[in-house]
Amino acid sequence: VQLQASGGGLVQPGGSLRLTCEASERYAVGWFRQGPGKEREFVAFITWRGSPTYYRDSVRGRFTISRASRDNARNTVYLQMDSLKPEDTAVYYCAADPEGDFYSTTKYKYWGQGTLVTVSS
Repeated sequence: VQLQASGGGLVQPGGSLRLTCEASERYAVGWFRQGPGKEREFVAFITWRGSPTYYRDSVRGRFTISRASRDNARNTVYLQMDSLKPEDTAVYYCAADPEGDFYSTTKYKYWGQGTLVTVSS
């Protein structure tokens, strides 16, 4: 399984970004992030069907995880990030096919490379 994360960049506080995770197969997908000097942490999760979805408390209501609806992009997962804050600055990773607790980094079989999100004025 190959995972490709993209869409990071520099954005001002209050701005938006959409991250994309392209997978070679259709799996449940989680997004994680690792800020400077911090441990990698859970951000959001979506089942292979597309629902339900789960979020960490600090991003709920600002971030939305979803699956592409087009047949030719069914293995693509998005993370729409709105109302971004400086504390959202991190390298964001997507991961696929968890076994057990989807919020744990140790439960995922596959990881993509990270994409850097910087929120700064």
